[in-house]
Amino acid sequence: MTLHKISKKIVGYKVLSKDSAEAVQQAEAEKPSLESMHENVERPEMLVGSTYKIKTPQSEHALYITINDIILNQDTAHEERRPYEIFINSKNMEHFQWVLALTRVISAVFRKGGDACFLVEELKAVFDPRGGYFKKGGVFMPSLVAEIGHAIESHLKHIGMIKPEKLSDHHQQLLDEKRREFEALHGSSEGQAFPEKAVLCNKCSTKAMVLMDGCMTCLNCGESKCG
Repeated sequence: MTLHKISKKIVGYKVLSKDSAEAVQQAEAEKPSLESMHENVERPEMLVGSTYKIKTPQSEHALYITINDIILNQDTAHEERRPYEIFINSKNMEHFQWVLALTRVISAVFRKGGDACFLVEELKAVFDPRGGYFKKGGVFMPSLVAEIGHAIESHLKHIGMIKPEKLSDHHQQLLDEKRREFEALHGSSEGQAFPEKAVLCNKCSTKAMVLMDGCMTCLNCGESKCG
């Protein structure tokens, strides 16, 4: 006789016949054994991945971030792609020690399993005491570490772990109208992602916030001081 410990409050019960019990056991046995990410998952000989280039005004050499993924439950309805390891390479050896440490820690978190998306926000929140810099398009990067976080975020969106926030068609139409009104008053900004007089948005860290109708509104993410 097998004893089972009940750890939850009993809210109902049902008596199964011998045939019913056998049918339940058979159904449980026939359930597919799904593989999930954990630290003991064996690394395959070949992994798929993507490489992202980071070029900052603080260094003449670019950084190349490679994130390799493992495919779990391949060729099944439960197939999923999860990050397994990360490598960062550059000709600039100035940051070698901490970059190497960072890649080892991040790779260990990836292989541990669970939701690794928290890494993105933690890295993006790191500020360089010497000051940050603006990327092409007016996006502010508070540090090199933060830009590594943005690269990881792009990859997690690419493989479906992070669902990108997208403005509704109606909301995007309103922002486009505000931009046209702003440019009609202050001049066109051809060749630029956002108007030249736009200021930094605290939500999306993009230089895209403009004053329209007495209200500061971000033309990139839709953030508004008027709610």
